[in-house]
Amino acid sequence: MIHFSRFSLDNGLRVIVHEDRSTPLVAMNILYDVGSKDEDPAMTGLAHLFEHLMYCGSANIPEYDLPLQLAGGENNAFTNNDVTDYYLTIPAGNIETGFWLESDRMLEPGFSQKKFDIQKNVVIEEFKQRYLNQPYGDVMLLLRPLAYTIHPYRWPTIGMDVSHLENLKLDHAVGFFHSYYTTDNAVLTLTGNIKPEVAYDLAVKWFGPIPRRPVTIRKLPQEPAQSEGKTHTVEKNVPYDALYKTWHMGGRSSKDYYSLDLITDLLAGGESGRLYNRLVREKNLFSEINAYITSDIDPGLIILSGKLMKGINIDKAENAVNDVINELKDTTLTDNELEKVKNKFESSTVLSNTSILNKALNLSMYELMGDPDLINREVDSFRAIDRSIVRDTAIRYLRPENCSTLYYMSARIV
Repeated sequence: MIHFSRFSLDNGLRVIVHEDRSTPLVAMNILYDVGSKDEDPAMTGLAHLFEHLMYCGSANIPEYDLPLQLAGGENNAFTNNDVTDYYLTIPAGNIETGFWLESDRMLEPGFSQKKFDIQKNVVIEEFKQRYLNQPYGDVMLLLRPLAYTIHPYRWPTIGMDVSHLENLKLDHAVGFFHSYYTTDNAVLTLTGNIKPEVAYDLAVKWFGPIPRRPVTIRKLPQEPAQSEGKTHTVEKNVPYDALYKTWHMGGRSSKDYYSLDLITDLLAGGESGRLYNRLVREKNLFSEINAYITSDIDPGLIILSGKLMKGINIDKAENAVNDVINELKDTTLTDNELEKVKNKFESSTVLSNTSILNKALNLSMYELMGDPDLINREVDSFRAIDRSIVRDTAIRYLRPENCSTLYYMSARIV
């Protein structure tokens, strides 16, 4: 059981504290309720670019990393469709350095045209290297707009097109900060060797004076239900054909979230997964194959991806995939197979929550979802799934008309 305290400052900042005396460190996690889904469709990639800018110093601190390193701390960040997250670990005796650094850049980052241009060029180069100039790198640039028609999940976090990044201006970044980076749009979580009363005093001291700013009201279009299957074929200079399939699912809080998570573990839980056993090991149709859920807050995707062996017909490979999936819709699932997946989930969850960083992130996410105590009920939710739930969930979601398929073909040399 992970025990924690919660309080809010007058400016709306939510704070969670989990005391863990077994470590000499404290983890600080600041989760902002803003991600790539909050971007203008004509200016995608801004949320991720802004994450880079947040490390360029703040109004009163020219360089973020140096003071933290001198205090023995480490830090990192990530941006996804839904959130932007900044986190650090630091010796407990130096935790006030973390409060000082994070509060100052929440108050006012140190923007300049020069810093903006440097970071924009870094992100543009990242886009080109990771998404345009490596084999299969552009898959999500093709797959997401195939699956989504109007919801902003239709572009990846890096952006929809590199031209969007090239056209971004400093004013866009400044406006983005003032629209979303505010106290009542953030969750501050502290885990490790810190008492709740100490965390409260430091939060009031460093974050309390930050004024509340208006948050842009989120009005996202709701993706319509998909009524027929969709396909798209591309030919690229890649060594092997590849198959990508997606099915729509509910959001992170939906009742079928854990059963779909379990289904993807059944299908692709390492070498013991059904897809690997049947299609890689036994039939030698794929060199690798995987399945996972996107875990988005809004309705997300089940994604299956596989690279074919040389010379395998892609229709034959897809039919074999469908056969394995359809087996989940009958009674072939055994109690032993189900228990094995549940045990694996429980052990990985328990192990993950031994990390103060993971606990801080998880508590922040669950607070954003409305109930941080969900961290203590994850395993129970997973264990409540039985064979009939698996069957019914597979029938409900893994339907041809709910599926979008990308055929990523190797260019044939004539």
